[in-house]
Amino acid sequence: MSEFLEILTHGRRFKAAVKDLSVDELRDLAAKLDKIIVERESMEQEEQLAMAARNAKIEEIRQQMEAVGLSIDDLGGVAVKAVSKKRAPRPAKYQIEVAGELIQWTGQGRMPTVFKNALNNGRTMEDFLI
Repeated sequence: MSEFLEILTHGRRFKAAVKDLSVDELRDLAAKLDKIIVERESMEQEEQLAMAARNAKIEEIRQQMEAVGLSIDDLGGVAVKAVSKKRAPRPAKYQIEVAGELIQWTGQGRMPTVFKNALNNGRTMEDFLI
């Protein structure tokens, strides 16, 4: 909790913090706090009304399902999202042999250094096609 909130919620610390304020300033502060309280209460009341409307709609749908003979379990198979299949890795399009090691590349993404070096030495990508 911040220091401000600690002072605000502790009786003696709050009294010490506002001791230099005049009565008019204290009344102004109290009016601002009352306004905040009223706003917060109205927000909570709106949330409660929205939740009540939501719960009523859920109950209405539940009763409709019951009348038709459906249960939540019946919806489980329909509501489950299909599992996406992972794509197979791309086949290698280019390969080069360096020091007895075979290095392959799909042609996508950053070009491996061994291919760059070979291109700089005058070879072409067609030389590396599989």
